Amino acid sequence: MYEVEALLREYDRARAYTDDLWKDLSPDEVVWRPHENSSAIGWHLGHQAHVAHFMIRNLTAAEPSPDPALDAIMDSAQPEQFRGALPTVERLTAFRDTVAERVHARIGDIAGGRVKAPDQLSVVATHLLVALINHEYQHDQWIGEVRSEALGHALPPDPETSQVTRLDGYLVLNPLA
Repeated sequence: MYEVEALLREYDRARAYTDDLWKDLSPDEVVWRPHENSSAIGWHLGHQAHVAHFMIRNLTAAEPSPDPALDAIMDSAQPEQFRGALPTVERLTAFRDTVAERVHARIGDIAGGRVKAPDQLSVVATHLLVALINHEYQHDQWIGEVRSEALGHALPPDPETSQVTRLDGYLVLNPLA
């Protein structure tokens, strides 16, 4: 089983890979939708953070959303045509960074035993981080496809870690590690 501290490093590595996929794109490229029934790269960026916050909030600590106005926009249960306009790149970046800080803070409290039921929450935190990492990479696949195939930008190299492999074309945390 993975250790929580190692998983936090992999979470940061996955987020850094996501940044490699989009930080050099123009704001217009980030909000562009290939067609009406697909989501923009910017939506995927916000959705990755939204899911991370949602899972941390619901599985480890009830806390308010860092940007409640984004909740309905970034929820995949909401059909594309009803999600509304995407926020600016700056707001997306702030949202992603705030959620990552909260993930680190809450998981750090769990790893440090500063919670009730620390052993039980350590099990939850481990599985939660694996899911968050794999979810980040899941959406990175789509971001990468739009980046390379539709926008004509080269892809960055895969993350340099033995903890990640490809399954069905997707990066995932190595299930055999």
